[in-house]
Amino acid sequence: MSDVVPVIPASRRELGRSGLQVSALCFGGNVFGWTVDEATSFSLLDAWLDAGFNFIDTADVYSIWAPGHVGGESETITGKWLACGGRRQQVVLATKVGKPMGPDMKGLKPAYIRAAVEASLRRLQTDHIDVYLSHDDDAETPLAETLGAFDELIRAGKVRAIGASNYSAARLSEALSVSASLKLPRFESLQPLFNLIDRAAFEDALQPLCVAQDVGVINFYGLAAGFLTGKYRNEDDAAKSVRGVNVVKRYLNERGLRVIEALDTVAARHAATPGQVALAWQMQQPGIAAPIASATTLAQLAELAAATRLPLTADDHAVLLSASESVGA
Repeated sequence: MSDVVPVIPASRRELGRSGLQVSALCFGGNVFGWTVDEATSFSLLDAWLDAGFNFIDTADVYSIWAPGHVGGESETITGKWLACGGRRQQVVLATKVGKPMGPDMKGLKPAYIRAAVEASLRRLQTDHIDVYLSHDDDAETPLAETLGAFDELIRAGKVRAIGASNYSAARLSEALSVSASLKLPRFESLQPLFNLIDRAAFEDALQPLCVAQDVGVINFYGLAAGFLTGKYRNEDDAAKSVRGVNVVKRYLNERGLRVIEALDTVAARHAATPGQVALAWQMQQPGIAAPIASATTLAQLAELAAATRLPLTADDHAVLLSASESVGA
């Protein structure tokens, strides 16, 4: 592996074959209306664009898991920001459909997709969605029906490109074949779980498929829910955030701590932070268009932005991979 040229915020990568040019990082909007209020969300979104980025990801279901929420909170705040800021043309906006939103409100049947997209467009206060993703595979609905519904939305100008989230390699391959055989729009992006700890499911089959088929990857949990920032180093650190207990339970183990130690080592070489190194590593992996990461403060956002300017050497990659694979990837 040769030394890697750093990515800069103003640079753009084409998302699959969609023609959409996206920044090398995508802002995860799951925090809007959940861990950050409306005013802070507006400040973060303004700062994101001001820093040279253009890609924002949300979903209709965000943040239905929070007490008192019904879903749509993130889209609603994003829509208010779009309506008052006059910056819609600067944004590549992704949202999703398919996760349960209520009784008979889930899945990828055409009738539900048609209803869900209208609800998302209303909340987002826009006439089109740039990337509309299937949030989960729906094995009960034929792929041809789902893709046909997406085709209608694209033809109507309500959606520019489509993507998939949480699909297996077998189902993504099948979907691409159906699109080709029936001349329907294809999934131009995939949103899988992928980071230095959660590697195997993506690397084993999805990554080779996405590279071969030119499907742009916008992976979620780029910072492993904050674990890869080095924020959680012992069980007491679980109290540091609303999701800390789950993060510690999932990642705070021998392998996780080895990865954190490796991130510390590489970060020290570059006067960087562990989180910046974790994201820089992802941006330099084959097939990755833009990792998704969230920030709840302007300082955190600035740290994310700096990750795009961080060059990692072959030795840096070796250190990180050795730690990640030492107890099984």
